[in-house]
Amino acid sequence: MSLLSVQHLTASYGAIQALFDVSLSVNEGEVVALMGRNGMGKSTTVRCISRMMKSQGEVVFAGADLTKVPSHKAALLGIGLVPEGRRCFKDLTVSENLLSAARAGVWNMRSVVELFPRLGERVNQVASSLSGGEQQMLAIGRALMTNPRLLILDEATEGLAPLVRQEIWSVIAKLKQETGLSILVIDKSVKELKSVCDSAVILERGITVWQGTMSELSADVTEQFIGV
Repeated sequence: MSLLSVQHLTASYGAIQALFDVSLSVNEGEVVALMGRNGMGKSTTVRCISRMMKSQGEVVFAGADLTKVPSHKAALLGIGLVPEGRRCFKDLTVSENLLSAARAGVWNMRSVVELFPRLGERVNQVASSLSGGEQQMLAIGRALMTNPRLLILDEATEGLAPLVRQEIWSVIAKLKQETGLSILVIDKSVKELKSVCDSAVILERGITVWQGTMSELSADVTEQFIGV
């Protein structure tokens, strides 16, 4: 069953059109990769889904028309966003960051700290004192504290050390295997995406140019649309 359905999405930054025809869907319990080279509209698509940006076209989440709601109501409906660049509240502590987004559900301080033990060791530290990897863990934990039905990860491993990157990928795999949470992932690592995702959508110049399962994602397709 489709949890998120995006059809013929268009969006612009002023007079500059960024999205021309984006369509994708995420089913209940599915992990979907949103792929494409830099500047092809992936983050813009995420902004439109989370209602941080106006758009035209269809965006339906859990049966609700998201084009008619502001971003905070999209979050209340169950969209948890881990934005590009992390954007933690740097002057707040780890615990304050987590509690700022808390809603009732299975994800709470205890379960987030079990998922990211390093956060448990730093609950009283301000976010600005954390390493980049720890801030990324905090951003993911904060999104989980909203107890979302859909988790969106926008470049969650960008700029991190290899060991931390692998830790983040392990967490994504664990979320898939143990929680059934629907996840939309933007990342550049095709190998890692293939290891955790069920299907993929590829954007080229603001248009959906390919959709299919990960088993159908051939080397020719990745070379054509992902390769440098």
